Amino acid sequence: MRTNQEIMEHYEAWLGDAMIDAETKAELSGLSGQEKEIEDRFYRNLEFGTGGLRGVIGAGTNRMNIYTVGKATQGFANWLLLQKESPSVVIAHDSRRMSPEFSLGAALVLAGNGIKTYLFRSLRSTPQLSYSVRSLGATGGIVITASHNPPEYNGYKAYGADGCQLIPEDAEQVIAAIAKIEGLGEVKRLTQEEAEAQGLLVWLDEEADRSYVETVVGESLNRELLQGELGETFSVVFTPLHGTGNIPVREVLKGAGFRNVHIVAEQEQPDGNFSTVKSPNPEEREAFTLAIELAKKVNADIIIGTDPDADRMGAVVKNNEGEYVVLSGNQSGAIMVYYKLGLLRQRGLLPDNGVVVKTIVTSEMGADIAKSFGAEVENTLTGFKYIGEKMTRYEQTGERAFLFGYEESYGYLSGTYARDKDAIVASLLICEAAAYYSSQGKTLYDVLLELYAEFGSYLEGLESRTLKGIDGVQQIGAIMNDWRQSPPTEIGGVKVTEVLDYSAGLDGLRPENVLKYRCEDGSWFCLRPSGTEPKIKVYFGVKQDRPESAVTALGALKEAVMSRVDGAQ
Repeated sequence: MRTNQEIMEHYEAWLGDAMIDAETKAELSGLSGQEKEIEDRFYRNLEFGTGGLRGVIGAGTNRMNIYTVGKATQGFANWLLLQKESPSVVIAHDSRRMSPEFSLGAALVLAGNGIKTYLFRSLRSTPQLSYSVRSLGATGGIVITASHNPPEYNGYKAYGADGCQLIPEDAEQVIAAIAKIEGLGEVKRLTQEEAEAQGLLVWLDEEADRSYVETVVGESLNRELLQGELGETFSVVFTPLHGTGNIPVREVLKGAGFRNVHIVAEQEQPDGNFSTVKSPNPEEREAFTLAIELAKKVNADIIIGTDPDADRMGAVVKNNEGEYVVLSGNQSGAIMVYYKLGLLRQRGLLPDNGVVVKTIVTSEMGADIAKSFGAEVENTLTGFKYIGEKMTRYEQTGERAFLFGYEESYGYLSGTYARDKDAIVASLLICEAAAYYSSQGKTLYDVLLELYAEFGSYLEGLESRTLKGIDGVQQIGAIMNDWRQSPPTEIGGVKVTEVLDYSAGLDGLRPENVLKYRCEDGSWFCLRPSGTEPKIKVYFGVKQDRPESAVTALGALKEAVMSRVDGAQ
């Protein structure tokens, strides 16, 4: 972090830099006298972390703009040129403000470095980017997105040749390459005309879309079930929440046999302001307000929603009172594991070396279900790149047959065609599961209650605290230090039986600033600073005999933990 003097020096440098355009300089000039705002924009360089860039759009070194994107891309280009003699990159972007500009800008920087780039002409999903890197045999990939963050944000994620987000060792090399770039003059660029004429900018056509859709449809487990009357009568309501999921989800559902799909018209078209929701996040019930209104009109059997870059999927189903309830990521994941592994076993297709992969903050319910089918379960750190990394290892060694990967934050993958979570395949699988159980006279809520009865009533929760700026970084550090240096022996009257400090590396996982506490009654909680947002996240999990008891236990655990977290700020 920079001193006040260094902050002002960087501010003045941008105002005087010939590489900075007049519009950006005008934005910065308008901040004169606003010391706090200038500080926030220039107290650091926007960090290219293990998840890439993510920040508020605007002028400054700590903002998402064409200059920070250009510098990051130059560093990525320098790294790529060390990996392969003639590297190539695929770039996709979502519906956010400035996404097309950042996408093309990155492509022109790559072209300036002699790197061939495949670029989609309009918005495409993150999982399609991952798939395309693999299918085109590219050396890397970039997707411009800030996932489900508020509209003022945008971001930049970098991928390796396997279609997986860069693992930490590779990301650190890219970070080092970016750090060596001293000025904007070191960022190489071609014009669009030059890049196209030299064959360094190649526009992807409809064949890339067809290939992806057909591959995802190939993950269907029950197309024959939907060819008859059920495909016509089973009703789905879908909202893409103004993002990239609109066309691919509809095409995949149609290809699998769903013929009664209703789209939330107000949220169908791309909109970088996400004008109909507070946050385009399918983890939150508020995002489904319009979808639930439509579902009541058409008596939908299930509602699905995808976030702006279509890597997260949320599902809403009817409970026993006929009310629509949002399934948690853990609940949806457990249901999909149960559905897929059950059908594979029923058909004699479940491999002996099958594996389900989840993160350390994901519920144990899906793990217990997978084990009941004889599958192995592996845990990773938080972040789908770690699941993707394991998939690539399985592919290389043949030691495991990947069945399903998921994380509590609504990210799922079935199939090995990609190395990132895919809301499109998750939409297919959850709808297909709902239709399958509907043919047996059951809703997904009924199935969930059956799973609780068999495996125990699991319930999870998440609390987060947003702490922005320099003060926020210090506060998050203070909270983690408080829990690390003085671990509790009991919480809410329940004995803490195990403290897992992942900062030193545990269970063969990389070191990460995460603390997890297991309690005597089977409950647990975990503290983790976000790698992409100015937040500290606290995860909770309980297991009880009955759903009602789980609700009570979760509430008590949250209250006990968060009172200490908030007290440490």
